[in-house]
Amino acid sequence: MIVPPRQGLEGMSGLADGPCPYADLNISSPSGAAALYARIKAAANGVCWTLDGRDLQSKTDFNRCVYKAIADAVAKVDQPALNSIYIAKNPTQRPIMLASGQNR
Repeated sequence: MIVPPRQGLEGMSGLADGPCPYADLNISSPSGAAALYARIKAAANGVCWTLDGRDLQSKTDFNRCVYKAIADAVAKVDQPALNSIYIAKNPTQRPIMLASGQNR
């Protein structure tokens, strides 16, 4: 979870500890939020790396872990600039609409 500045990121998603200090950043600015997002992503990869195996299930588990860790950390920081970066990098998937071959 992300805790107040100067304490860093500890127990991200309840999986393990991953340092992610951000007291040196102005996270209300786009550049500061982008830097924090990069740190959160790196910490998530560090926390979840043990799940990253060679088989498809391991890759799926790793990706889910990273996605959840990032989402949880961004939600805990709760800053509009960071939320905007998160949304831009993780757009919601839209369902695919298939055209029917029939004329109506």
